[in-house]
Amino acid sequence: MDIILSLLQQMCVYLVLAYMLSKTPVFLPLLKISPRLDIKLATYSLFSLFCILGTYFGLQVNDAIANTRAIGAVMGGLFGGPVVGFAVGLTGGIHRYSLGGFTDVACAVSTTAEGVIGGLFHLYFVLRGQKSLLFNTWIVFVITLIAEITQMLIILLIAEPYDKAFQLVSTIAAPMIIANSVGAALFMSILQDRKTIFDQYSAAFSRRALRIAERTVGILSEAFTTENADKVARIIYEETNVGAVAITDRDKILAFIGIGNDHHLPNSPISSPSTMQSLNENRIIYLDGKEKTYQCSISPDCKLGSVLIIPLRAGDRVIGTIKLYERKRKLFSSINIAMAEGIAELLSSQILYGEYQEKKILLSKAEIKLLQAQINPHFLFNALNTISAVIRKDPTKARNLVQHLSQFFRSNLKQNVETVTLKEELQHVNSYLMIEQARFSDRLTVSIDIPNELLDTTLPSFTLQPLVENAIKHGIATLLSNGEIKIYAKSTSMGNKIIVEDNAGNYNPAEKNSSGLGMQIVNQRLIHYFGDKSKLLVDIQPDTYTRMMFLLPNTLR
Repeated sequence: MDIILSLLQQMCVYLVLAYMLSKTPVFLPLLKISPRLDIKLATYSLFSLFCILGTYFGLQVNDAIANTRAIGAVMGGLFGGPVVGFAVGLTGGIHRYSLGGFTDVACAVSTTAEGVIGGLFHLYFVLRGQKSLLFNTWIVFVITLIAEITQMLIILLIAEPYDKAFQLVSTIAAPMIIANSVGAALFMSILQDRKTIFDQYSAAFSRRALRIAERTVGILSEAFTTENADKVARIIYEETNVGAVAITDRDKILAFIGIGNDHHLPNSPISSPSTMQSLNENRIIYLDGKEKTYQCSISPDCKLGSVLIIPLRAGDRVIGTIKLYERKRKLFSSINIAMAEGIAELLSSQILYGEYQEKKILLSKAEIKLLQAQINPHFLFNALNTISAVIRKDPTKARNLVQHLSQFFRSNLKQNVETVTLKEELQHVNSYLMIEQARFSDRLTVSIDIPNELLDTTLPSFTLQPLVENAIKHGIATLLSNGEIKIYAKSTSMGNKIIVEDNAGNYNPAEKNSSGLGMQIVNQRLIHYFGDKSKLLVDIQPDTYTRMMFLLPNTLR
């Protein structure tokens, strides 16, 4: 009875140490059961210490030591695997061997074996995808029970003289098996509680972060403005429960929500040296109100006592900050600090995406302008010459041509948008062709055969016009008679091909000319909008036809 009471006292010391350590960051990496080397080394160091302490706290019995060393060895194996378990057991065993006694060799071997037993069970559960069972107190109890029985058998096999070993095992077996098995189970129970709290904490963090991400998505990608910043700041304030939230650009406060909103006014210049430091040095600044004091730079009566300032970036550029405040005598929680950094990354990504979208739109408009610049002067010159030639012979026809020319350029002005329907694109092309037919007279016939169900399909603006202009310039203009332009659709398994065909077959894509750039821009815009499958294709049969075609996919945007 004295032995078991002594061992239970040792176990209580173990549990107190385990409880105290569970409140520190030391145990958190161990709870992940990770193969990382640094975590393996931490597991080895920690449980080797427990192993050695178990020996030091032991009770002398018949020139031997009744102890709780097994808890450290088994737990080291359970958390670290066979190699770590062997290393922990060997370390504890060597330490026990150094203390002497007739069971020194047997205890060294048995302690090593206990670490390996814990490691083998670790390997078994990990390979079966049942890591969670390593934290089950009853399973830990059984594993330690097996390990302690193994230790007693090893002592009987190795320790000499056998009679003395048998007498020792008879005395200490039951107390050590019971105390160590119960102790290991309680040890794991403490860690399991810590793991549960950590998991709940992480889940709360994840839920809150996801809600913020869901509610703020896309706001700042539209524009980094006062209105949008106010929306984002309000969402973050509601979800984090901090004292106040502010968002700034490089010069002024864009939004401020929470305590102090009576003097931290939107659109007022930044007055905080710490904010300017964060902007200029591109780093996070945390003024906790104790080690690093915080004092509002606007009002001495401000109730805010600490601030976390995080830069907002668009690529490599710092374009503003997000600031989280807490009232005086209230510290930031670690969850809010970690979340604030994640929020800053999220908002920075939104701002960068917004800038990318804006540049893409500007580039698209520039491409349209470039196409117009290529088409308009050349076409206008030919159109005016045609109208000049027709006006004396047929004033009515000339008046109709002026109307078509007007409609063509009016359509050009409307096509500063990125996309149009196929119907609108065909109307634009038709105005162009009416004038070209007048210019070529009987040398040009036009046929358009596009199914009605395709007319509402959206495609990049100025897609057909350059193809038709190319067919006339490099096809019809080279013929003396019987020029023909066909615009038609052909159904395929992937969608509908839109084809612009002339009957000249004289186009040479290898020639460097003004139309080459126009074809490249059309091709790039088709690929960007529909994907690679819709790239512009050219099929040339010399002196027979030239077909320029692209695909309208079955699955459209």
